[in-house]
Amino acid sequence: MSVSNSLYSEYSSTELTDELETLCWYHYDLSRHATEALLLSNGKDGSYLLRNSHEGPNFLALSVRAKDSVKHFHVIRKGNGYCFGFNEFPSLRTFIEHFANQPLVGSDSGTLIILKCPYPRRVEEPSIYESVRVHTAMQSGRTESDLVADAPSLGTKEGYLVKQGAIIKSWKTRWFTLNRNELKYFKDKMFEEPIRTLDLTSCSAVQFDYSQERVNCFCLVFPERTFYLCAKTGVEADEWIKILRWKLSQIRKGR
Repeated sequence: MSVSNSLYSEYSSTELTDELETLCWYHYDLSRHATEALLLSNGKDGSYLLRNSHEGPNFLALSVRAKDSVKHFHVIRKGNGYCFGFNEFPSLRTFIEHFANQPLVGSDSGTLIILKCPYPRRVEEPSIYESVRVHTAMQSGRTESDLVADAPSLGTKEGYLVKQGAIIKSWKTRWFTLNRNELKYFKDKMFEEPIRTLDLTSCSAVQFDYSQERVNCFCLVFPERTFYLCAKTGVEADEWIKILRWKLSQIRKGR
């Protein structure tokens, strides 16, 4: 779709942007590449968001995850309304109601894409470029009220790490799970009861550790003890450190 920007020069871009900011799934200047990475790594089939387009100040892009790809569609701001395909909507409210009540969008290939879950910009998660596993809990539905996220996401991770003992400084492989503000470790993956649960609200720091003879080590500093852990690879250690540091930052923000 090609529309001259001059048609909309009489309208204030600032006013339009202020209106859009009330929309929880409007992601400002999120790039096309970042959008695809976000929806493919953390969304699900039918997750969608609205962002600015490189076409011009009055152009937006609706990005939708369709199975293993992300489709992008032009949306044009016209005064206080919006043009999407052959439809024109006189207000932001009617624009939103369109997605709630008319969830099918046709792609270039003719495939129908169902808009299921708005992806809110306020989702709390680490950088989308970090290869950590993050789950997003969102409410979906077919009414305008259902287009608001019901819950923030929770960063989770699990895997084997080698842990140093507290008294006897031997190293043993343990299965670790991270959920909410709790880091638990088990004797092995099949065990249901953890050996110990670490409350991250009491943790003061997470950092690489080079004092051990082993490589890929990092430590968690608690008032009563510092826990020394080693990952199989440097990449894996970095993943654990990044998501644990993010957890601590969220705790300090009171989230």
